[in-house]
Amino acid sequence: MSSGLEQRTAPAAAATRRAAPPVRRTRVLALPEARWALAALVLFLLALPAYLSGGPAWLWGPLFAGCYAAGGWEPGKEGLKALKGRTLDVDLLMVVAALGAAAIGQVLDGALLIVIFATSGALEALATARTADSVRGLLDLAPPTAARIRADGTEEEVDAARLEVGDTILVRPGERVGADGRVLAGESEVDQATITGEPLPVARLAGDEVFAGTVNGTGALRVRVERDPADSVIARIVRMVEEASATKAPTQLFIEKVEQRYSAGMVLATLAVFAVPLAFGDDLSSALLRAMTFMIVASPCAVVLSTMPPLLSAIANAGRHGVLAKSAVVMERLGQADLAALDKTGTLTEGTPQVTDVRPLPGSGLDRDALLLLAARAEHPSEHPLARAVVAATRERQPVPGDATGFSSLPGRGVAATVDGQRIEVGSPAALLRGRPGSEPALEPGPDAIACAGEAAALEEAGRTAVVVLRDGAPVGVLGIADRLRPDARATVAALAELTGRSPVLLTGDNERAARRLAAELGITDVRAGLLPEDKAAAVRAWEAEGLKVLVVGDGVNDAPALAAAHCGIAMGKAGSDLALEAADAVVVRDELAAVPAVVALSRTARRLVVQNLVIAAAFITVLAAWDLVGTLPLPLGVAGHEGSTLIVGLNGLRLLREAAWPRPAVP
Repeated sequence: MSSGLEQRTAPAAAATRRAAPPVRRTRVLALPEARWALAALVLFLLALPAYLSGGPAWLWGPLFAGCYAAGGWEPGKEGLKALKGRTLDVDLLMVVAALGAAAIGQVLDGALLIVIFATSGALEALATARTADSVRGLLDLAPPTAARIRADGTEEEVDAARLEVGDTILVRPGERVGADGRVLAGESEVDQATITGEPLPVARLAGDEVFAGTVNGTGALRVRVERDPADSVIARIVRMVEEASATKAPTQLFIEKVEQRYSAGMVLATLAVFAVPLAFGDDLSSALLRAMTFMIVASPCAVVLSTMPPLLSAIANAGRHGVLAKSAVVMERLGQADLAALDKTGTLTEGTPQVTDVRPLPGSGLDRDALLLLAARAEHPSEHPLARAVVAATRERQPVPGDATGFSSLPGRGVAATVDGQRIEVGSPAALLRGRPGSEPALEPGPDAIACAGEAAALEEAGRTAVVVLRDGAPVGVLGIADRLRPDARATVAALAELTGRSPVLLTGDNERAARRLAAELGITDVRAGLLPEDKAAAVRAWEAEGLKVLVVGDGVNDAPALAAAHCGIAMGKAGSDLALEAADAVVVRDELAAVPAVVALSRTARRLVVQNLVIAAAFITVLAAWDLVGTLPLPLGVAGHEGSTLIVGLNGLRLLREAAWPRPAVP
């Protein structure tokens, strides 16, 4: 937590903007899977009206054939490759089932199956590509070059990747730090929100640690490199996101075993249904009809629709309410969480400092509004987050004239300006009241200074950042500034505790005192404070190793490893970093925290519907397949049963599109 104010000058702000990493984003249609899926969907939609209206086959036939080819060639090719390795997968089975349906005239059924699987593959490819984009973009947080100081005191511009442990680098105002290291000389405030998630820049003096990719303030720093660039915190974040993302492969061992058994059983059963009657004297036409009927009724179309409509409907419903779930797999996983881990800054809080307390000293002759206006006029030229908070709070009550003169700023101390002929200083209690270590006290310890120090200490004890206001060298009041709790934070914590059966855990890079204070307000008892990104990810992995399925909610680059390592991760979208948005499985676009428990509850409803649909589909397949095996199932009846089961499970899943299906958050 910062205890002072700084002025970020226009050149420094410009340097910060220049240092911002470029956004790298793969276009959807740049992916071949997306292009083929789109082609299959377009051909299907073109053929559908002609087919349903009884048009000639020459009109809809080529369109359906194109749909089969566009959407089925890639899974078919991958399935054949797997077949060469003596394995069967559901993708190949779906293509075979679609072709089998077409062979006996059920062209529409097969085409719909092809479109569903092509779309699913495209979504998976897009999610993978976007994660890779975000990881590559994170590498740009660290500057490409650094100013290394030679032994003779001269400077040289070198590639940041060539820095070695023990090198000394110069970090000018507004520049990004080139490597992890420790400050040798200089004084500044460093914005390290990308690493720790702290909402305010922190003062950095000789002996303090700094991280590659963080943004220096207005002071110059000499930093000794203490960690190889390849092992910096930023580089480790990249590696952890890549490794954790790789563990989220859509095909898991259990599912693969089920696919293999079902695929092999389906193929063998179909061949047996054809060959056995033929061997006992049945004619070829009758045996082929029985086998194709079996293939239709045993086709997993209803099984596929058992899963996709509920999950896709839930995704669409969540999207209407500002929650983007990146895939059907994500929507299913959200409801499996049995422990929620929440970030603090930007997640449970609004992520921007707000003036919470205005305390003029008795005898200053100022009321609350006058003290706030005095501080705001002195702070007006500054771009520091605390200064912006003071100015914004004042503007809610009255205009802020910008006529202060003689403005100056010292990192870690505060600002000073002349307002109406009076010298106004606004800054940290440590610098303005007590003075820096090793220097003379800033003020004589009189009654006003003692009273001001007491007010400041009380605010800091309550978890606020205290800002002292001096007029002509005499203290006149204290301001308290804090990152304000989101209005729906309490209701969200309570709802998540009820859904998961466990109280959520607070994971934050902020200091212990501020974290404990906020947790007490929310009823959270398990607090992990002062964590680096790797610490958050390690905590998540430890819980996962215990068998818990962890839901992580965060917003910053520092949360990305934990978001990627978790069973499911949700990012707050309004102020979320690019990497957090890409590493997360879902994004709260409207930045409404109450949407988190709502989408978890919606996911659980979708999973219940999936189970219902699987029971319905399995019942139809079992009954119809048994009928075909022990008796003579008429083909029209088999098709009607197959289509009926498909329709039932589809409509059952589409129930989640209704507005009433979205769980209403509790009123805080």
